[in-house]
Amino acid sequence: MVIIITDIVYRNDVKPSLAEATELYSHCTLGGRRPIGDEERFQLMLDNANLIITAWDKDRLVGIARCLTDFVYVTYLADLAVDERYQKQGIGKQLIREVQQHTRADAQVVLIAAPQAVDYYGHIGFSAHPSAWTLNKQLK
Repeated sequence: MVIIITDIVYRNDVKPSLAEATELYSHCTLGGRRPIGDEERFQLMLDNANLIITAWDKDRLVGIARCLTDFVYVTYLADLAVDERYQKQGIGKQLIREVQQHTRADAQVVLIAAPQAVDYYGHIGFSAHPSAWTLNKQLK
């Protein structure tokens, strides 16, 4: 079931509750790659992000851009999630625009694409970076 809505409201002044965020992540592929079942860890992820842009359909959270940023040089877009019932309506793209509007115009946005979204980011203007690295364990 696809829900088509044109009056989505974007906010930077509200951090969603744990229940709202868990519900959203449960309705998109990102939920399978985030610790939404570990309430303490997931809550800390929300609490420690210093820029969160949310998309709302009335009182329902339908999208989120969860970021870590210095606001002037770089923004790490840790999560871009849109409820699968609301996808393909430009909500994700608008969430990224909102992130850019809340940081300096020349600050870059950096992310690690989910496997299902690799082609999406190039399509909307991101460039692939050949020297990105991740460390998922303790440094030797």
